[in-house]
Amino acid sequence: MGKLYIEPSINLKGSVLIPPSKSLSHRAIICASLCKQGESIIDNIILSEDIRATISAMEALGAKIDIEATDVEDIYKLKISRNNAYINDTVIPCNESGSTLRFLIPIALTLSNINTFTGAGKLIERPLAPYYKIFDEQGICYSNDNGKLPLKTEGKLKSSNFTIEGDISSQFISGLLMALTILDGDSKITIINDLESKSYVDLTIDMLKKFGIDIINNDYKEFLIKGNSEYKAYNYQVEADYSQAAFFLGANFLRSKIQCLGLNENSIQGDKAIVDILHKMKNLEDDEITIDASQIPDLIPIIAVVSSCMKGKTTYISNAKRLRIKESDRLYAICSQLKKIGADVIELEDGLVIRGKTSLDGCIGNERVNSFNDHRIAMALAIAATKCKNNIVLEDYGAVTKSYPNFWNDYVKLGG
Repeated sequence: MGKLYIEPSINLKGSVLIPPSKSLSHRAIICASLCKQGESIIDNIILSEDIRATISAMEALGAKIDIEATDVEDIYKLKISRNNAYINDTVIPCNESGSTLRFLIPIALTLSNINTFTGAGKLIERPLAPYYKIFDEQGICYSNDNGKLPLKTEGKLKSSNFTIEGDISSQFISGLLMALTILDGDSKITIINDLESKSYVDLTIDMLKKFGIDIINNDYKEFLIKGNSEYKAYNYQVEADYSQAAFFLGANFLRSKIQCLGLNENSIQGDKAIVDILHKMKNLEDDEITIDASQIPDLIPIIAVVSSCMKGKTTYISNAKRLRIKESDRLYAICSQLKKIGADVIELEDGLVIRGKTSLDGCIGNERVNSFNDHRIAMALAIAATKCKNNIVLEDYGAVTKSYPNFWNDYVKLGG
């Protein structure tokens, strides 16, 4: 994807319109695509690679999606309805989007008898064991390439009682919640162990409610899903994404002065936690702080950058093992690349230990760092560059198109 030369910039200044939430966009597009009657309008959409994947996947499953430009550059409006045609043998392209793949597997198995799920990049090897377990239990035939995509399934998902481990990706649970409601018969999902990333399940349940579907959540231990429910058309405007804002909020911690526009202060997005975390870190009186990553895995790359520049403070990041199966092994990626530019970081099996310094002065200039084709690593390193003494060269900088295509334009506008 090429390389980008980034010069030191002590402070980024100005305002930036934070892009719409990718998590909410996925869910809104899927729910609107499952409405048998009426048209839904989903406003404030950016056509990142992941969102394009979900649009293509839902079109393959019978949705009619018209994309219209708005008065705001690179912001679009989607008009979504269903053609309700019979679907039998479907190819579902997921590109590199984990959300698209994991959300759509159970949904596709309610709509089509034969499905082939394709992917690219690291997605082809990301684990799908919870679904394979369900396939085995329900007699659904499936095949893959030695555990990797493409995945081919034959058979329909049936309502049942499902058991899911809580320390895996919440995307499996969200996918089931969206699918089971349209099946004949009621279903139940029982969670073993404590559920991680609860906030993402909250987003799913809240979005389902907007489209007329009620889920009973018994303290995240079990979820009760009423069958034969019907999605109802709904017009929805996607709110700004705290996951993306986190990079600029982290820059502000490092003395940039960026106004983040469009954020909903009452949002239920889990990554809104970045506001409280940064406040706690800024007012830290002790010499150390521990941050539990289990509910906020996407925030860890920027938290690691911020922690690297907290002179005299040690940050312990725990319960982060799931970061190893994201778009990259994020623990290795952020640790190894921050160390290249002078950070004091130790990689653990399920976390990091970061001893803060005044600045990142470990390179003599043009040090090559790599995003590992991971959008969050690329953006985190862009913010880290503001604390470097010399230029860095970021390889695979184009990874940001996965979620935030205009990131580099906004970065330059702010003085980066």
